[in-house]
Amino acid sequence: MAIWVRFAGDGREGFGTLEDATISVHDGNMFATPSPTGETLPAASVRFLMPCQPSKMICLWNNFHALAAKLDVAEPAEPLYLLKAPTSFMGPDQPIRRPASYDGKIVYEGELGIVIGKQCSNASETEAAAGIFGYTCINDVTAAEIISKDKTFPQWARAKSFDTFGIFGPSIATGLDPASLTVRTILNGAERQKYPISDMIFPAATLVSALSRDMTLLPGDIIACGTSVGVGAMKEAANVVEVTIDGIGTLRNTLTQ
Repeated sequence: MAIWVRFAGDGREGFGTLEDATISVHDGNMFATPSPTGETLPAASVRFLMPCQPSKMICLWNNFHALAAKLDVAEPAEPLYLLKAPTSFMGPDQPIRRPASYDGKIVYEGELGIVIGKQCSNASETEAAAGIFGYTCINDVTAAEIISKDKTFPQWARAKSFDTFGIFGPSIATGLDPASLTVRTILNGAERQKYPISDMIFPAATLVSALSRDMTLLPGDIIACGTSVGVGAMKEAANVVEVTIDGIGTLRNTLTQ
């Protein structure tokens, strides 16, 4: 198992592995034979960035048995998803910005993210599993009232693609069994979500295989696995949202109304 991070400090950006609050700096490409340089940095001396730079984020809808039951909707026969704009992507400890064009409810959604490590196209489940580099935390922020604003056209992409609404990090963990993980979302110190990844309708390798039949997945691309029960609006004047997955870390961001 390894914890990969990207960082900025002393006028440069870099990446490496994190252990015991120390970063071992690497050269090369995180997804293709990265090489340790021998340099180490205290984690407290740098700012963590998005742990990778995806070409796309694919976000699942209705991918948990518990949420489908709560919403009283049928479980899908195949993955249902949307895409977030790359301009929405943001890392940890950065402010969530309310869109100037929107004054309605802004919703948090804590999720597991799959990070692709190898190009995948028409992949079998075995090939898909081998194409997964690791896992990260997601906060899939949504301008909820926009989705159904126009009765003729559900605006999922618009509602989820505002700047700062595609948050992930703080790291990518490799060597984990996602079925053993639990997602917790804390809003202003109160736990709002706590659900097991094992409740996913479509598990990780199945998702990667299915999506690779629709579009080529590239190294660094992220699949947001969907959320479960407990989604809610950020209503306070200042909102601190933390998405925690043991073994990966805590993704923390703040929305100021």
